Amino acid sequence: MKNIKNAMSNLFDKIKKNIIRIKTEHLISAYMKNNILFLTFVILSVINSTLLRFFCMHMLENYLSIKAILADVTVVVLIGSLGYLFKPKNRFTYFLSVNIFLTAICMINSIYYTFYTSFASVSMLSLTQYIGDVGDAVVENVIQLKDLVYILSPIILIIVNAKLKKKNYYRKIEIKSERKKRMFQTLTVGGVLAVIFLITMTPLDVSRFAKQWNKEYIVMRFGIYVYQANDVITTIQPKINSMFGYDKAKKEFLDYFAETPSESQKNEYTNIFAGKNVIVIHAESMQANAIDLRFNDIEVTPTLNRLTKEGMYFSNFYSQVSVGTSSDAELTYNTSLMPTKSGTAFVSYYNREYISTPKLLKEKGYYTFSMHANNADFWNRRSMHESLGYDRFFSKKDYEVTKENTIGLGLSDKEFFTQSISKIKKINKENKNWYGLLIMLTNHTPFSDVEKYGEFEVNMKETITNEDGTTEEVIHPYMEGTKLGNYFKSYHYADEALGEFIDNLDKEGLLDNTVLVLYGDHDARLPKKDYNRLYNYDKETDSILSDDDPEYKEYDSYQYELGRKVPFLIWTKDMKGTELNKEITDVMGMYDVMPTLGNMFGFYNKYQLGHDIFNIKDNNIVVFPNGNWVTNKVYYNSQKGAYLSLTNEAITEDEIKRNNEYTTKLLDVSDDIIVFDLLNENKERNSKELEGE
Repeated sequence: MKNIKNAMSNLFDKIKKNIIRIKTEHLISAYMKNNILFLTFVILSVINSTLLRFFCMHMLENYLSIKAILADVTVVVLIGSLGYLFKPKNRFTYFLSVNIFLTAICMINSIYYTFYTSFASVSMLSLTQYIGDVGDAVVENVIQLKDLVYILSPIILIIVNAKLKKKNYYRKIEIKSERKKRMFQTLTVGGVLAVIFLITMTPLDVSRFAKQWNKEYIVMRFGIYVYQANDVITTIQPKINSMFGYDKAKKEFLDYFAETPSESQKNEYTNIFAGKNVIVIHAESMQANAIDLRFNDIEVTPTLNRLTKEGMYFSNFYSQVSVGTSSDAELTYNTSLMPTKSGTAFVSYYNREYISTPKLLKEKGYYTFSMHANNADFWNRRSMHESLGYDRFFSKKDYEVTKENTIGLGLSDKEFFTQSISKIKKINKENKNWYGLLIMLTNHTPFSDVEKYGEFEVNMKETITNEDGTTEEVIHPYMEGTKLGNYFKSYHYADEALGEFIDNLDKEGLLDNTVLVLYGDHDARLPKKDYNRLYNYDKETDSILSDDDPEYKEYDSYQYELGRKVPFLIWTKDMKGTELNKEITDVMGMYDVMPTLGNMFGFYNKYQLGHDIFNIKDNNIVVFPNGNWVTNKVYYNSQKGAYLSLTNEAITEDEIKRNNEYTTKLLDVSDDIIVFDLLNENKERNSKELEGE
């Protein structure tokens, strides 16, 4: 009897659960049926944000990140809930408007990431004025088919709405209270999702979210919509902080440099170039991986190959640019500071006080000048070069630019160097010592003026012997027709222009007391797949080798990032064969150039972030604006929270933690120096006077 009673009880429990389940399923089914437009809006908006991560960060953990998807759903649900305030016939207009806005966010970031390997910021709106100057580069080298996929979202929403109208879906008009009830219900769901999302956050997530400098990490953890909202706040914050946070920033700045000596540390290179003139070549988009590269036994960079073998060559050198690209390279080279977290120093903070190489050499009696045959206001160079201490900026108006001597964005490098010789001769005649920066231009994306680069083939030729004993030359396309192949053609032209310039300087006697310094401003920003073809070309199939082929060379994301090294060298006409003629393999960054050159020429900046490479040697660390860093031993990717060992030495967790803390502090201090104008002694003096001190 007891068993029968228990059996009946279990049966009733099952029936009850089934009734509840059926009722719940019915409610869910009814909700989905009555909210088709809202659910379509949510699904399409989340699909777009997921596609963005898929196209930009090619790792399963990125585009299927539960945290990011949950964050995106939360934002879309909360925004979408407001749609219920509108009558059904007007609700579509709201959902479509919001969907178009969210689609624009995804599309803009997709395009932006292709070129900058980062996500867009509203702080960069001030740079839209320069788009016209590089319009061809944007259209030809940046916008891709994937960037147009997002447009399908509003199109599908329009189609769904049309079908619903056709079925008289909106015939039933809800009363106002019902609309408000549905809105609050949806808001509640969004609130619950937000709470769940916040519970999943780690202290590291929160810290990086607040700082915003690691944009990839934030999008990977918080989704694109939360990132973009936080970006607006972060962009406004420096403007507010610069009015209220000066004292705190100044204290942290002084604490950071408290133990920094007032004079440079001496070594065997101290003052070796004191009193010599200086020509600095800002080499546009020149990567180090082209050095010693050959096609059909012809060098891509014969001039650079010669200079690296005759001079002092730093073969493990990294640029440290952010979204300001060339302008960021100039900033870090001249001041040993990092790019700003928001905006660019050249545009947003040009009116700050900077301790720069030109200023410090001017104190030693040097005449300083810069030359760039482009619009003086591009990257706001006219104003920024004055802030950096150049006595004269020779820009486009100082050169004869015609249609015939133009390549890409402006005056060809060969013509630029040729016309610059007479200007340098005049400066040399009028000044005992001088320092000049020459900014190259031709080797700038999109590398499409192939017919103007001269004859340089990037195919693969081989001679084969036929069965009858005759021979013939077979040509395989290899890199022909690829963006990377065109880049090498452009690079070869720029290298040739550089060689002619050096020869002409020597003929005019301008190298007799001159040191040539050359740095690549940043990498070419071309896709990894092109490099995969370069290193793994299968001539038999005109494609890429299979990854299980014995000849296949692994070129993963780590290799791609490490392969973005740029050349840095110091050369004089009589350096070959001396103790200065050497290769330095210790890892080095752009912010280390000022300290290194300063010791050689006899100037010093107490507030430099980098180090003299000959003092720090193998203990150096190169910090990147996105939070990544590299040493001789390890490369750390802050987006992945993972590292690649570069030697056989063991890497400890303490070492990773210590370098991460150093990276964070350095980036914070650098940003504070620029945002709060901490090097401006007059600003602090004026502030104290206002306070009555």
